Amino acid sequence: MTERCSLWRRPVAGFSKEKYILDSSPEKLHKELEEELKLSSTDLRSHAWYHGRIPREVSESLVQRNGDFLIRDSLTSLGDYVLTCRWRNEPLHFKINKVTVKSSDGHTRVQYLFEQESFDNVPALVRFYVGNRKAISEQSGAIVYCPINRTFPLRYLEASYGLANGKHGGPHSPSSQKGGHIKRRSITMTDGLTADKITRAEGCPTSVSLPHHRDIIRNCAVSVDQIQDLHSPMSPISENPASPAYSTVTRLKSHACQASGITPASPVIRRSSEPQLCHGNNSKPLPDSAHSSHSTPCHGYARASPSPSVNSYSDPDTGHYCQLHPTSPISRERPAHDTKQLPTKSYVERLKVEEGHRGTVENSSGEAEAGQRLKAEPDFMGFVPPTMETTSSFNPAAFQSLLIPLENKPLEMTVLKKVKELLAEVDVKTLAKHITKVDCLVARILGVTAEMQRLMGVSSGMELLTLPHGHQLRLDLLERFHTMSIMIAVDILGCTGSTEERAALLHKTIQLAAELKSTMGNMFSFAAVMNALEMTQIARLEQTWMVLRQRHTEGAILYEKKLKPFLKNLNEGREGPPLTNTTFPHIIPLVTLLERDEALTENPEPWEATDNGVEVVMAHLEAARMVAHHGGLYHTNAEMKLQGFQGRAELLEVFSTEFQLRLLWGSRGAESSQAERYEKFDKVLTALSHKLEPAVRFSEL
Repeated sequence: MTERCSLWRRPVAGFSKEKYILDSSPEKLHKELEEELKLSSTDLRSHAWYHGRIPREVSESLVQRNGDFLIRDSLTSLGDYVLTCRWRNEPLHFKINKVTVKSSDGHTRVQYLFEQESFDNVPALVRFYVGNRKAISEQSGAIVYCPINRTFPLRYLEASYGLANGKHGGPHSPSSQKGGHIKRRSITMTDGLTADKITRAEGCPTSVSLPHHRDIIRNCAVSVDQIQDLHSPMSPISENPASPAYSTVTRLKSHACQASGITPASPVIRRSSEPQLCHGNNSKPLPDSAHSSHSTPCHGYARASPSPSVNSYSDPDTGHYCQLHPTSPISRERPAHDTKQLPTKSYVERLKVEEGHRGTVENSSGEAEAGQRLKAEPDFMGFVPPTMETTSSFNPAAFQSLLIPLENKPLEMTVLKKVKELLAEVDVKTLAKHITKVDCLVARILGVTAEMQRLMGVSSGMELLTLPHGHQLRLDLLERFHTMSIMIAVDILGCTGSTEERAALLHKTIQLAAELKSTMGNMFSFAAVMNALEMTQIARLEQTWMVLRQRHTEGAILYEKKLKPFLKNLNEGREGPPLTNTTFPHIIPLVTLLERDEALTENPEPWEATDNGVEVVMAHLEAARMVAHHGGLYHTNAEMKLQGFQGRAELLEVFSTEFQLRLLWGSRGAESSQAERYEKFDKVLTALSHKLEPAVRFSEL
């Protein structure tokens, strides 16, 4: 009977939920990550810098440079979040405090804070400290500004480390998490306190009593099926080079934290949920909190009972966090006359805080903290509205070029020849990097200074182009898009050699489009290059396309079967690029929609066709929210793609809009109206196309 039952149990025991997750295909994981990032902005899962339940040592390996940071779940205090960052070449961990605040009507709400400013949710807290470059704590002086984004969905990361027991962080407090890590909550500085219970006492900066010889270890049962191999043979962790920090994590051997007189009674991993002090042989006293930036670290791990079958890692996340000194919510209240609170997400709030740092407020004795609060949040009258730009950022007349003289005519042969030589001697990967760098600078994804942010009222050009005062930026991006397309078309139609040479150039242009799409994640210039290839003047070159299919079959298939359908889906709002790989999103339909003066024109957009419904327009408007929300993610992706890239000055100039305006229309024509310039050049392109392949007359058939 027992043997028969064991046979029935074997198939069931062979199934593991964690193994099922780890064996998921990369496409499934990518889709799941996309769904997480599309959630509401108040949901932690929608932010790529939230990594969920990952071990402490893994988070430390992810933050490699000063200013890097991420948010993770505390493994020892369920329901709490931890900010892990690197500052002064040292990894630091800050537990985010929670405080319950009572409003005047008797309702209570949970707010999150480090020391002073409190917020209704963790994303708002992160935005405040990142946007204002404010130190997390006065003692450490740590400043965070570079988010470390996850490249896998949360449940995959949890399964990778054998921690897939708790629910992911929701839009509110994660206190509803359930799982196998059952332990008593740690006593935090403000946990469970209400506004009327928290009092300020001089000489007692924190509300936690730390005995000098406390070494309490909580038992936490961990079942065998929780511990999984970190690298499954089919796991994308070992296949994705974009996440080296995850791929290099191996099983950690357990070490003993020197705590005398404690032996495990059962084969469980011991974890501490309270701050501990690690004593050496001489038992040195705890250093004064006023002179230490964080709590004394313990360089050992909790002891795990030896097991012949399972080499589980032990979690060193045992409450060793940097010390924070949260103030009373009463001292953080606004003045009585400031009754209208602005949302913390808005650029208005951020500018108010920045403006407050330039003002001075006299602090009365004994009210220094309240004075700092007043200084950080001045009255609404101190707010400076964002600047409405009225002139283009492109100034061809004042452009100083290395290739074009001060006065030039349209399409000068000497300049065209030099440009063609520059483009011919460089591979498509290098060309794509040059284009992406210039694109990100023009769109204000990269190179945005603090002064530019103050004038824009937002931190990224991707958010600015969705706002009313982003009108000029939208016009500049449309100008760059059409000018780039014409430039690519001129390069192809200007090839007056043999048909084989034109087919080879056409093949290289298709490869450039694929490089911009897949490797660089630059949907802006990808669409510009594809727009050039789909121009009537190029599409009609039947002999050139025929030679392309014969000599460069893979390029023709790539263009017809992958690139064209993908662009069509982009324009119709049916498909989008992966956010984790995007440096510049597809914003042309959105910008065109926002800048459309008439309902219909001679060349209607895809959504204006009679067979399309209003859902296409709604899809582009919905995409605007995503573009505005993920400006920081695009910035991070662009920095990663261009890390260590040193561009050539001549190539950067060739792909600058001012150079292209001067080359195509001359020093005088570049200042004429946009409609007039495009109309004239359309005739020029038509003439060049017919010169290469004359139209066949009916009389010759």
